[in-house]
Amino acid sequence: MAALLLGLLMDEAVARALAQAEGFAFKQVKKGDEIEPPSPTHFMPSEPLTGQGAGFIAHLVEWQPALIVVELDNVAIPWEGWIAALKSSAATRRIPVVAFSARLGADQKIRAQEVGCEATFTADFLLKNLTGILQQHARLTHLAETENACAQPLSALAQAGIDLHNRGEYFEAHELLERAWNEDASAARELYRGLLQVSVAYLHIERGNYNGALKMFLRMRQWLDPLPAVCRGVLVAQVRQDARAARAALEALGPNRIAEFDRRLFKPFLVTGGE
Repeated sequence: MAALLLGLLMDEAVARALAQAEGFAFKQVKKGDEIEPPSPTHFMPSEPLTGQGAGFIAHLVEWQPALIVVELDNVAIPWEGWIAALKSSAATRRIPVVAFSARLGADQKIRAQEVGCEATFTADFLLKNLTGILQQHARLTHLAETENACAQPLSALAQAGIDLHNRGEYFEAHELLERAWNEDASAARELYRGLLQVSVAYLHIERGNYNGALKMFLRMRQWLDPLPAVCRGVLVAQVRQDARAARAALEALGPNRIAEFDRRLFKPFLVTGGE
């Protein structure tokens, strides 16, 4: 599966080059209102769930791009607010961002770096060195390494955490899954982080914390989406499906009706060979 390059740009030469980059899919956004309507609420340094940047974050969670390329000359994109929002959100801040300009000025470069761009280039340099830039900056999943790690069994801590989650003891489950994550150095350790964030989302719903639950549902995607359908016996595809359903129900209710959330949407983590 190709990694996604997201281009926030109008420059057609750069767009064509990105679209032709081997091993990558490419998605272009030319105007900000393709993603979210103009917002009177300016971006505030936080994890935006409403106002400027919230729609952008929601799209990034769905797309999970390996790299974002920003055209600093594109005034139709609110790139300063968007990139600052991206880098403030725990669900997206690990996505690398590079920027370019036809004539990259010192002030442009400083501002791009201030909001979170890892590197800045002139358009000519980007086009001439595109392969190297993609190899250096794109955040890629090493599939073979991940699949090999996923073929290993669950740790005892992780299994105990899953058992607690399946009994509805979400706080205790998250503690054991966090310990399992901390003690695992393999490429599959993020399975445990994704699972514990689902447990914490359920816990927040029980406690009436709408924002906390939604943040967990957004964050878990970066850990669970790259994993195969089954990892260490856990039916990851089912976990993803159940979490999407719970998030959709939560968002449909909104913060004022969270007490009406259907607890039947709290699903167990299924493990092959398990109960």
